[in-house]
Amino acid sequence: MNFWREINQRISQITGQPFAGTPQGSRGGGCIHENQVVSDGERQFFIKINRESQLDLFITEALGLQALGAVNCLKIPQVIGWGTVDGQAYLILEFLTLAQRGNWYLMGQQLAQMHRQSVGQQFGWERDNYIGATPQKNDWHSDWADFFCKCRLGYQLQLARRRGGHFPHTEKLLNRVRQVLNLTKVEPVLVHGDLWGGNVAFTSAGEPVMFDPAVYYGHREVDVAMSELFGGFSPEFYRGYQSEWALADGYAERKIIYNLYHILNHFNLFGGSYWQQAERMMAEIMR
Repeated sequence: MNFWREINQRISQITGQPFAGTPQGSRGGGCIHENQVVSDGERQFFIKINRESQLDLFITEALGLQALGAVNCLKIPQVIGWGTVDGQAYLILEFLTLAQRGNWYLMGQQLAQMHRQSVGQQFGWERDNYIGATPQKNDWHSDWADFFCKCRLGYQLQLARRRGGHFPHTEKLLNRVRQVLNLTKVEPVLVHGDLWGGNVAFTSAGEPVMFDPAVYYGHREVDVAMSELFGGFSPEFYRGYQSEWALADGYAERKIIYNLYHILNHFNLFGGSYWQQAERMMAEIMR
């Protein structure tokens, strides 16, 4: 079956309105998937496309978007559907006209509200998902330090060894991480999980939008910490967050721990100088 005919049929079935769109071109995007905007002149949808073998990435992304949207604090693209056809996997999302400028203070406030309104019972998620293209382990744990050491840093360090990254003091590092994380009472809240500048934007009206999540129930600080990587967000974002739910003492130390996860993941995905950056962070954690 023709790929775009299948997409049109799927949209028609789900929305209950006939749709006969044509591809309008890519809108940029990440390094993992292709994308297209499809339009019939009246309605538009955003389509992500990859090999059929990559369908699980789309399923977990869709479930994450739905979970974030259900909290009803932030603008999250609506999931229309997903599937496979002609050897390709697809994810159909609401199309949003995006801008890079908008209300950063409101974005910070809304993220804090989402965290506050999504308290769970344990750390983890209903299934494993992905951080970029790397599998992300989400086994349920009642202890945050245990979860982070086993499902986050420990797993990434295992992958790093296979890629040639060698750190002889892994146990010492993880013991120090447990010590630091156990100093703070942590509630499990729903986190975006991959909150960097490429995964946030604003609508044409200036409304904050978040997408491409790697959700789980974790410490709310993991989102704030990652937002400071790769250039950081506007200072207004942090003022907005703090106005709703101030960060606890010791955040600056925990931030290094939480961001080590993402730097290790970048080493495992891309190699290069990320290992040297990870070594510097590990040394700082163990000082």
